[in-house]
Amino acid sequence: MAAQTWTIDKAHSDIFFTVRHMVITKVRGRFLKWDGTLALDEQDWTKSHVEVAIDAASISTGDDKRDGHLKSADFLDVEKFPKLTFKSTKVEKGSGDKLKVTGDLTIRDVTKSVTLDVEALGKAKDPWGNNKIAFNGKVAVQREEFGAKWNQALETGGLLVGKEVDIDLELQAIAPKA
Repeated sequence: MAAQTWTIDKAHSDIFFTVRHMVITKVRGRFLKWDGTLALDEQDWTKSHVEVAIDAASISTGDDKRDGHLKSADFLDVEKFPKLTFKSTKVEKGSGDKLKVTGDLTIRDVTKSVTLDVEALGKAKDPWGNNKIAFNGKVAVQREEFGAKWNQALETGGLLVGKEVDIDLELQAIAPKA
């Protein structure tokens, strides 16, 4: 059985991020506009493929002033680089329902290979007869490697914004119609 293209159910999917703030706490946010495709081969996960394109300007932390700064040239520079993308290059089966999904992550026109730790959360049929499948994926990236280098030293030591950004994906997808 060849890989089938599943439709991402964006009403039940999210792309979150977390970064340290002032060393002592974390700021969380998400991207509100994005799209992607999942080509899944449930018989051989290694033949699967994923692509995601994120609208950089859709970043939301719940604070308009902070969101404006994140959209600026100090961080995402959404005017020059309107999209963040991920394209898988390899899928490896781990133990149980675990997968390693390696791919090219592009932010600010800088592309780096990253590996997401992915867990297949299961399949179910919704009340309308659609077959669904869900995944959780996690990866940590160093934002400075992608050109987002702005920071400010704190009087008490440390930096205002952490260098590591944790990305957490919750994806639910709908099977193709037969």
